[in-house]
Amino acid sequence: MHSQINFGYPWYLSWGHLLLALPFALAAWRLRNRWVRAVCLVVVLWALSAWAVLQVGLGVQRRAVLPTARFLASGSGRVLDLGAGTGRSALMVLEARPRATLVALDEFGRSFEMHFGKSAEHLLLENLKAAGVASRVTVEKADMRKIPFGDGSFDAIVSAYAIDHLRRSGAEETLREAYRVLKPGGEFLFIVTNGDFWLRYMAGPLLVHNRMRGMEDWRPILTGPGFQVAEEGNSPGTLFVLLRKPAMAP
Repeated sequence: MHSQINFGYPWYLSWGHLLLALPFALAAWRLRNRWVRAVCLVVVLWALSAWAVLQVGLGVQRRAVLPTARFLASGSGRVLDLGAGTGRSALMVLEARPRATLVALDEFGRSFEMHFGKSAEHLLLENLKAAGVASRVTVEKADMRKIPFGDGSFDAIVSAYAIDHLRRSGAEETLREAYRVLKPGGEFLFIVTNGDFWLRYMAGPLLVHNRMRGMEDWRPILTGPGFQVAEEGNSPGTLFVLLRKPAMAP
């Protein structure tokens, strides 16, 4: 059943850097000029490092693993997935928290289909079905900057590699909306590309969506609405922050 999961990422995110490394590796092996060989080896090392960041750090083609056991530790509740895309973050939560239900919210715009040749909404529905969790999910087509739910509608929120697609003003709007629809005492698991050296210069510009890089850039946006930072961590290319809305939130 898991073999049917398809997050829609193109082949070049999996194999592009390795294919680029191959001719330069052959050139470094066959050519005699040491300077040319040195340049070829530098390109090979860059390509292999970039491939490792994408596959090991971001794991773009793998099922995602919940980065912290503290998120929705009760195991149940109503979760909002902001920018659900093809379902990677939704499956991450639903498989780790089998008693939770989830609303997958996304605009499902044509940009994904234009870039990757596939409909994100279609892939989301197919992935939910293939993983056996479709009955626990409601799909909502909407802008995450204007969440169409009332105050305190959700026990928890997750957003992975979505809010960093927005400009700073859009990210601030989304965080304010997330704070509004989250119940007092609720949690928000925020996951973005961190734009560090390894992602920005090794993996290339495709996955770096804005100028915000690490926690020092995100902190004022995350805490501005009133969220408290409960936990944070990172890996090559990824930053995660567990936010909590105070139990006595106004």
